[in-house]
Amino acid sequence: MTCRGLAGLAGRYDGFIVDLWGVLHDGEAAYPGAAVTLQALRAAGKRVLLLSNAPRRASLLVGQMAAMGIGPDLYDHVLSSGEAVHQALARRTDPFYAALGRRFHHMGPPHDDALFAGLDYQAVDIEAADFILDTGPWDPDAAVEDSLPAMERGIARALPMVCANPDRVVIHRGRPMICAGALAARYAEMGGRVSWRGKPDPAIYDEALALLGTSRSRTLCLGDGMPTDIQGAIAAGMDSVLVTRGIHAGETGWRPDSDPDPERLEALYARFGFRPTAAVAAFAW
Repeated sequence: MTCRGLAGLAGRYDGFIVDLWGVLHDGEAAYPGAAVTLQALRAAGKRVLLLSNAPRRASLLVGQMAAMGIGPDLYDHVLSSGEAVHQALARRTDPFYAALGRRFHHMGPPHDDALFAGLDYQAVDIEAADFILDTGPWDPDAAVEDSLPAMERGIARALPMVCANPDRVVIHRGRPMICAGALAARYAEMGGRVSWRGKPDPAIYDEALALLGTSRSRTLCLGDGMPTDIQGAIAAGMDSVLVTRGIHAGETGWRPDSDPDPERLEALYARFGFRPTAAVAAFAW
């Protein structure tokens, strides 16, 4: 099913779990109509949680969104994979995290350092590390191969990896940019042990529902990624909407002035082997 916006779907749901990058913004600026659509959901009495695979604390995302014109009055909660990793490292109740040492090699840019700030861990060179903390490449133009030397050393030392962003790619200023998930996927292919936090792990949807206070059957998930947003919603037993302007824009032939092309959508669904409840061209009311 395709639809022009959310107005025709909103009555079926009490809660909305909304992706950020590729749905509300492109990494630099909010998409036209994003704030207006959130306002419409709020006016309709809906509860809204923004769920991101960003490797950053939720509080930082609140500030970034506000700078784009999407203030905290437009949603109820923000949850991120970075926040989930921070909490897992702090609590160490998960067996994978309980077994980690206290020294890690940060595979990621300095602006992600806030993810582990205040925790009882030490950032060290990979030769002294107990595990790898993967938050993504240093440069928007980087390729997975740029991180291979560090990953090869990690494999040689049998270091486990914590991936703080399961996304493989996002669209940054109209261009694809690899994320931490692409590095973690290669590390796993090389034989490394990886812990993923965030979409499509069903556990993060359980946490989102607990924050929203809505039922699983009356909550709708919106995102632009089939292998993360849509697969995650399906695994969590929830309805979903694919926003085609994001990472699948080229494959779906996205245009701002038209609905998603049904034939291209069917080809996309066939490639993945699953489908969302509906598809929209953009996050619009």
